[in-house]
Amino acid sequence: MSGTTVDKLAESIAEAILSGEFAPGSRLDEQNLAQRHAVSRTPVREAIRQLAATGLIVLRPRRGAIVAQVTPAQLEELFVAMAELEATCARLAALSMAPTERRRLQALHERMGQLAQLADATAFADANDLLHSMIYTGSHNAVIADATNALRRRLAPFRRAQFHLEGRLPRSFSEHDAVVAAIVRGDARAAHEAMLHHVTLVEESFEELCATRQGEAVFAA
Repeated sequence: MSGTTVDKLAESIAEAILSGEFAPGSRLDEQNLAQRHAVSRTPVREAIRQLAATGLIVLRPRRGAIVAQVTPAQLEELFVAMAELEATCARLAALSMAPTERRRLQALHERMGQLAQLADATAFADANDLLHSMIYTGSHNAVIADATNALRRRLAPFRRAQFHLEGRLPRSFSEHDAVVAAIVRGDARAAHEAMLHHVTLVEESFEELCATRQGEAVFAA
């Protein structure tokens, strides 16, 4: 089974949940999802497990996969924690990255600029995952990097969804520009502040996307 297939399937199911197609509290039927996506039940099951790890789906005995009710307050707590951890990674990366790591980060950032111009949200989101992972690794602190990666996996569906907001790609690229420039020149304070600001805007963009879609069904009252 292809990991890419499962990842794309998980992204598609997450998109349906975040758009309000699958309401909070509703049960996800593996067979129906398999037929809908023309796959067997095995990758569907793996995709559901992947989403359960993010908190977007809850697995319950005898009931199966249930769409979770994520409150705005819960999501805000996650994003605040995410911002603090990522900002710490950016600060440490500015202090610790080797010259080759800084060059690779800059090169990836420049490629993302091209993707933003092409309005390729999927490719940009994939590259974005890699960019942030490079910063976590560049912190050269495995404990903090692991914790940041774990929290990022929980927020992955929400972070990827916000790239569908009109005009978000160039704004995200501009935010990254401040982060990457600070890391490359070794300015730890600026890197910390720029990443903190960036993740705050990611949360705001997701909230704006929900408002434009009238997709608040992902949230519980």
